[in-house]
Amino acid sequence: MTVFEEFKRRGLIAQMTHEKEIEELLNGKGVTFYIGFDATADSLHVGHFLQLVVMSRLQKAGHRPIALLGTGTTMIGDPTGKTDMRKMLTVEEINHNAECFKRQMEKFIDFSDGKALMVKNGDWLLKMNYIEFLRDVGVHFSVNKMLAAECFKTRLERGLSFLEFNYMLMQSYDFLHLNKEYGCKLELGGNDQWSNILGGVDLVRRVRGEDVYGMTFTLLTTKEGKKMGKTEKGALWLDPAKCPPYDFFQYWRNVSDDDVINCLKLITFIPIEEIEEMERTMQGSDLNKAKELLAFEVTKMVHSEEEAIKARDAARAVFGGSGNSEDMPSTDIFDSDFNNGEIGILDLMVKTKLAPSKSEARRLVEGKGVCIDDVLVEKTTATVKLQDFEKGYIIIKKGKKVFHKVNKK
Repeated sequence: MTVFEEFKRRGLIAQMTHEKEIEELLNGKGVTFYIGFDATADSLHVGHFLQLVVMSRLQKAGHRPIALLGTGTTMIGDPTGKTDMRKMLTVEEINHNAECFKRQMEKFIDFSDGKALMVKNGDWLLKMNYIEFLRDVGVHFSVNKMLAAECFKTRLERGLSFLEFNYMLMQSYDFLHLNKEYGCKLELGGNDQWSNILGGVDLVRRVRGEDVYGMTFTLLTTKEGKKMGKTEKGALWLDPAKCPPYDFFQYWRNVSDDDVINCLKLITFIPIEEIEEMERTMQGSDLNKAKELLAFEVTKMVHSEEEAIKARDAARAVFGGSGNSEDMPSTDIFDSDFNNGEIGILDLMVKTKLAPSKSEARRLVEGKGVCIDDVLVEKTTATVKLQDFEKGYIIIKKGKKVFHKVNKK
């Protein structure tokens, strides 16, 4: 099976500029391609993860990835998918975020001996003369055509700044630069980047007369079309300091029944034949096995096999009824947290971050969604007393799937 055929069977490909030519490139001896990552945060998130898996697949097939860190484009901000203008970051913040991205990417891509490149577009964009840029690049773009692009249409009603309007030109110039300097022939990205990718393909062909191509990948969404990777605490980050391995594992362990096979196809290296067999034969009891497999494989790739085993064993201990695991998310509390030997359940829910506010904690308790050591909390005025920590900890259960250990120090 060719690389292109596998991408098709996994449902990875969304759109292509030239299908026949792209198929030949991907099935050939080696092509240089790139994916851009704007440095808008100090960690990559699960939306980036699919792109990293794609890069890893293509590198294993003999192709050369370029990971483009958007230290220049982040100064502008991509309006795609946003209802409001992105927060403007300082140069120092952007460079710090790019360094964080670099460390994370090295887990997935082999940058040794020129097998892959990592470049920053700030190295060329921040040095450009604006008048020259308009004459050399802007002349090739039609404002009417740009306004028809989906990434701009969704913003016109709310207001699109001229700053953001330049983003497509800058991203397009990146492809031109990478084609000239490194022979890059293919730009890849999420399907929300289609308009920007088309701009780059067209610019390279107009300026250099070279045939280059673009392809987008399926976004990681639920069956209902909602983007995956959003949790109660925010984005599903790849940095363990922002999202502990156990929480990361539990996210995938708890995906919808309708989404587990699609996730296995898109973001794991499990052979597609095995996944398709699972899809054909899977019955009710097999769903939990598939979800655990998904959670284990993804956690192993992002955090390590050791962390994946710890997270899996912790989850099994919790759901198996023992409720005691050193690897369960936990919070330490001290004598100073108690008032006359007790702490209110609403205060404790907020302190453990199981609820963002006391009003949300109250709603959870009133909805019969909170248990302490398997005992339902029935009143919002309930308290936890010092003597309840006889064994040194208690376990708070929120809903059916969230467990949290509270240690008395």
